[in-house]
Amino acid sequence: MKIFSTKQIRLADKLTIERQNITSDELMERAGKTVFNWINRQLVNTKVKIHIFCGIGNNGGDGLVVARLLLKQGYDISAYVVNYSDKRSKDFLLNFDRIKNLKYWPELLTEDNDLPRIGANDIVIDAIFGIGLNRPAASWVAAIINHINKSGAFVLSVDIPSGLYMEKAITEKDTVIRANYTLTFQLPKLIFLLPQSGIYTEYWEALDIGQDAEHLYKEPTDMFYVEKYDVLGVYKPRGRFSHKGTFGHALIIGGSYGKIGAALMCSEAALHSGAGLVTSYIPKCGYQTIQASFPEAMVLTDSEETHISDIKFDITPTAIAIGPGLGKHAATVKAFSDFIIQNKKPLVIDADALNIISENKHLLKSIKGNAILTPHPKELERLIGSWKDDFDKLEKAKQFSKENELVLLIKGAYTVTINKEELYFNSTGNPGMATGGSGDVLTGVICGLLAQGYSLFEAAIMGVYIHGRAGDLAVLRSGVEALTATDIIDFTGDAFIDLLKKNTKDYQENQDNA
Repeated sequence: MKIFSTKQIRLADKLTIERQNITSDELMERAGKTVFNWINRQLVNTKVKIHIFCGIGNNGGDGLVVARLLLKQGYDISAYVVNYSDKRSKDFLLNFDRIKNLKYWPELLTEDNDLPRIGANDIVIDAIFGIGLNRPAASWVAAIINHINKSGAFVLSVDIPSGLYMEKAITEKDTVIRANYTLTFQLPKLIFLLPQSGIYTEYWEALDIGQDAEHLYKEPTDMFYVEKYDVLGVYKPRGRFSHKGTFGHALIIGGSYGKIGAALMCSEAALHSGAGLVTSYIPKCGYQTIQASFPEAMVLTDSEETHISDIKFDITPTAIAIGPGLGKHAATVKAFSDFIIQNKKPLVIDADALNIISENKHLLKSIKGNAILTPHPKELERLIGSWKDDFDKLEKAKQFSKENELVLLIKGAYTVTINKEELYFNSTGNPGMATGGSGDVLTGVICGLLAQGYSLFEAAIMGVYIHGRAGDLAVLRSGVEALTATDIIDFTGDAFIDLLKKNTKDYQENQDNA
């Protein structure tokens, strides 16, 4: 699914109006009705007080459409117009007149008004500001926003939480609605997927408002939200006469005294994601652990007991993962550097291997065009330097990926795969996956896919999706708090089954509508 900029969203609206021969007001009515239908399905005329806070632009117009339809359906509503300017959009005024024609007059809120009472069991619909906001709200409007946030009511935002900017970081945190749920229009917004701005909506959903399909399909973008059908597009089915050699040989290099589990989980995950063969290269102290816990693996050991000191092997892997549990012993750092300089196989680089590279930046030229890097935020900072906000972070990460011709993952709630200028945000995963070993499993899943012949980019987006989906399925059994990294491994097969269980007809329809 594509992610559009503000300019592209406005162009989509414009072309929809032109090509479907409708007015801007009719498109607003369609959007508002879509939101109303969603609300009505959830409430089914439940007796609950609903407060609708509308601005005076098009987002406020959407809110007035929702308020009018709720009123006509018999809901108990109070509609307010936050009168922050003398300028009102044409379609806002049209819908203001329409609700008044029902003999209902929304309350005008100005700097001099008392704040309306909101009960903790009420619902608030936020339609104050839309995608065009580019400066903090006035102090009295901020007071309304804070009043809503402190009310304890369920807050539903229309399109985006009021106060957020579409393409820059917020500067005044107390001027943003904290929504429980956001109903956005047609496509996801980038700001929902970034840590600093995503916290302002607990959940979000993109509602189809019938924007021009041809434009949505053809309009280029460098930002995407990766869902099931995107991953199905790169999935490689298995032939009946294939064998273990067909699916490659994954080599996992890692482990040190006390951290053999990281290499073990990475190795198991590589096999569970489909690698035909898996070999673990570990210090001697891990030999019995790997052999006893993971009989499917082959094991090679370093000459040292507690750490890796010299990376040499007589096998021919098709892909290599290096870093989980590796440690930073002086001999390990040298062994890693020597290995990286001469290696020609595709790599997945994680954990301590990333930290070694961050301290020895000259090694980047040896992995150029041949590696996937999987840092968490702190490891990323060591690689690319600090950033002032999430937008700056993405720009620096894109530049790093482009300069070094590497696929870069930034792990998080919506793990983003960066392929030069392009950003791919993952749709799967849950907070239970914030647990030790989860990253080692991800590295193994990606390496297993890479071993099977997937490209660096394909292995990255598919691996992140499958890893997150396995976590989503596992958490249904374990609960968020009890989820472990080995649970994710156990449910990797279920994630593949889930990927493939949709029938061909549904898949084709999705492709046709892409």
